[in-house]
Amino acid sequence: MAAADSTDLASLTLADAREGLRKGDFTALELTEAFLAHIDGSEPLNAVVHKTHDKARAMAKAADKRLKKEGADAPSLCGAPIGVKDVFCVEGTPTQAASKILDQFTPPYESTVTSKLWDAGAVHLAKLNMDEFAMGSSNEHSCYGSVISPWRAKGSDAALTPGGSSGGSAAAVAADLCLAALGTDTGGSIRQPAAYTGIVGLKPTYGRCSRWGVIAYASSLDQVGPMTKSVQDAAILLSAIAGEDAKDSTSAPRAVEDFEASLGAGVKGKKIGVPKEYRVDGMPEEIEKLWGEGAEWLKAAGAEIVEISLPHTKYALPAYYIIAPAEASSNLARYDGVRYGRRAEPRPGDGVVEMYERSRSEGFGLEVQRRVMIGAYVLSAGYYDAYYLRAQKLRTLIKRDFENAFADDVDAILAPTTPSAAFKLGDPAMEDPVQMYLNDVFTVTANLAGLPAISVPAGLDGAGLPLGLQLIGPAWGEGKILAAAEEIERAAGFAAKPERWW
Repeated sequence: MAAADSTDLASLTLADAREGLRKGDFTALELTEAFLAHIDGSEPLNAVVHKTHDKARAMAKAADKRLKKEGADAPSLCGAPIGVKDVFCVEGTPTQAASKILDQFTPPYESTVTSKLWDAGAVHLAKLNMDEFAMGSSNEHSCYGSVISPWRAKGSDAALTPGGSSGGSAAAVAADLCLAALGTDTGGSIRQPAAYTGIVGLKPTYGRCSRWGVIAYASSLDQVGPMTKSVQDAAILLSAIAGEDAKDSTSAPRAVEDFEASLGAGVKGKKIGVPKEYRVDGMPEEIEKLWGEGAEWLKAAGAEIVEISLPHTKYALPAYYIIAPAEASSNLARYDGVRYGRRAEPRPGDGVVEMYERSRSEGFGLEVQRRVMIGAYVLSAGYYDAYYLRAQKLRTLIKRDFENAFADDVDAILAPTTPSAAFKLGDPAMEDPVQMYLNDVFTVTANLAGLPAISVPAGLDGAGLPLGLQLIGPAWGEGKILAAAEEIERAAGFAAKPERWW
């Protein structure tokens, strides 16, 4: 059989690739080679940080044998080339969490979620760039350098952020460097970059997927999730990576659902909440308009749109930026050049304290240092009650707000994903950390409450850049938000792709 056109293959969705592989229209190796060619031509994006070409080809050949043997009974991901954020430990492949302190770390073990992918026959294409230790909203905080979004504003050559911290995963999916990718979401790190790059990003319920083998940022907030080209693809990938794991005590003892089966259920007779507190001052008119259109699309599909109140929303960002750094300072304490991490070169007269200080100051980037220091401060004697304990009490109230809304028979909550489209890399307005943190204003609440949330590309702004709408569901309600997201996807008809400039 003649090799299929590589450009056409690389533009396929996961669902279409699955169908083509099972029908024999192309092989897993041909599909993989198409993506490897795209990866080799993507250097200006800086989305890929560790190539695994030989491994990918070997896995593709094994997948072809499995497809030939099992046919339609082969797993949905058999032969599917997937990209993996650099925060996931992959056996025998460098894993740095984009940090100098983990330079040359090559795990001798496999994270649970990537094990699930490879067991299902997926092909490991590459490790993808990210903000260091997943701390960032722009993918500018990486030892590998910034990821450049494949998108450009109309009439401009200015480099744009792909969002963060899963910016490499978002850029890779948007630029057709992989069928789909794994990301992690601590305060919006899947959904925000998905919105900025015109793809689908799903943060599952906390505990839905194992965190074992995922380098930790904030353990009570981190969650693994899919970044894909369509809602159907997100459902397929979530079914593959979900499930209880004995090695992760925070993973929930729940049966893995067939999330793809929840698609097509629609929203007829469902109640969709619109939180009045999300109408923040200074929201761009384009975001406000798109939000209204999203509500109308769901209404036209048979849903009832109701205004709801989440009264403690205004405290979400302050609470998040106390809790997350506090957990980060604890998690990152182990990286001292002795127990873990790269050790600074010794200098005459240095003692162990100086070695610790230099190893950490040389190994951690400025944003990680900032958050570790904030975390240590809010946990310190005299400040614990004033900051950390108060933030945890606010977290409980924020969670209760959502519980009250869902107790009133609301099936899902509709909101914008981000307060704007993607901004320029190096934007002076974003040099203030607080201004940068405001990019998470619509996303952190779902993490604090442990709820599932999905971002769907729903339109373009005046500069031709993607905008996303977000749906938040009750705990374990991924099926509900996937069904509603499919309605938005259908109504929006978003088919825009970035014009190739790289």
